[in-house]
Amino acid sequence: MLAMLENERPAPDLDAHALREPGDRESYPLASLDAGPSSADAHDDANCVMPYILEELTTKSLHFSICEIQSRMRLDDPFALDLEYTRLMMGFLLFVPDPLRITMVGLGGGSLAKFCWRHLPRARIDVVEINRHVIALRDAFHVPRDDHRFRVIAGDAACHVRGRRDECDVLIVDGFDEGGQPSRLCSSRFYDDARAMLAPGGVMVVNLHTGHRRHDVHVSRIRRSFGQAVLGVDDPDGSNQIVFALKAPAFAACPDDVGDQCARLGAAANRQLRAAFGHVRAAHGKHFP
Repeated sequence: MLAMLENERPAPDLDAHALREPGDRESYPLASLDAGPSSADAHDDANCVMPYILEELTTKSLHFSICEIQSRMRLDDPFALDLEYTRLMMGFLLFVPDPLRITMVGLGGGSLAKFCWRHLPRARIDVVEINRHVIALRDAFHVPRDDHRFRVIAGDAACHVRGRRDECDVLIVDGFDEGGQPSRLCSSRFYDDARAMLAPGGVMVVNLHTGHRRHDVHVSRIRRSFGQAVLGVDDPDGSNQIVFALKAPAFAACPDDVGDQCARLGAAANRQLRAAFGHVRAAHGKHFP
C-alpha cells in the first residue's frame, strides 16, 4: 500500500472530461449505487486475489506480488508503525487531536488499525476491507478481535462511505489491491461522499502513489471536493504522498510544537511519530504560512 504527491506541484487545470474515469458518478454502476454497506457479500471471493505472507528475520510482510509490500510488521513490536508513510498518515492528529470516530479504508496487515487501537483508547474504529482473504490473515498480523470499539467490516468501502453523514472525525483511505488503487476509491463521487461522511472539522487522509498515471487527476478531484483545505506531504522513503483534506472552509492551524501532541500519546508513540509530525508541520508551514 505505497504512494506519494509533491507539495509544490499545483493542481492542474483539468476539464470535467479529464476528471472522469470508471468509478466516477457519471459511470458508476447502478447496482453499486443501490448496494448497502455490506455489499462485499455480492463480490465473488474468487475475484479477490489471495495475498501471501513473507516472513524474514525481523519482519513479516503482506504481498500480492513480490514487487510491492502491502504492509509490514516488526516481529519484536507488532503494534509499531514500520513503514514511514504510515507514520505520516498519523499526522491527522495534528488537526484532529482527539478523534472519537475513525473509519479506515483497507485493512492490509492492520498497521494503522492496530496503532490507533492501542494509542487512541477513546476512539471507535471501523475498518472496511473488501478482500476476505486479507481479513482471514488478521491473526497472523495481531489485528485485535472485534469488540465494542473496534471492528473489521467485510465490504466495499465506496458503498460503505456513500450516504453517510457526519459519521466520523477521521477517514483514513489506504485501500490498494493487486492492481494498485481501485478506481472507485479515487473517483470524484468517492471524495464527495467522503467529505459528506466527515463531521465538521473532520479530516480525510489519503495515501496516493505519485507514479500512478492519473495521480494529478486524483489530486484535482480531492481539491474539487474539499476546496482549499488540502495539504500534500511527501514520503521521503518512497513514492508516496499523503494528502490531508479537512471538512472546513480553510486548513486548520498546526501546533507550533508537535512534541506536545506526541507526548500526549505516550513514550512509545512519541518515539515513532515525532519526526513524521515534524515533517507534516514543515509542509503545513510552507503552504499555509
